[in-house]
Amino acid sequence: MEKRLLNSPQPTDENNDSVIAEMFLNNVMIEFRREVLRKEIDLSLQERNKVAFLQLSEELKKIS
Repeated sequence: MEKRLLNSPQPTDENNDSVIAEMFLNNVMIEFRREVLRKEIDLSLQERNKVAFLQLSEELKKIS
């Protein structure tokens, strides 16, 4: 059983919902950025742009 101090702020459903919503939005934004990077990487390959490919690939690795 979890112990809580009487004077400490108690989590509310509204706070929990807010945290969950923020986590969800962060995940959606990261997944969107991954998809954009993948498309840009594909384009850089088609254009044989090695510099762009390396830069985009590195950025994708950082967020994966």
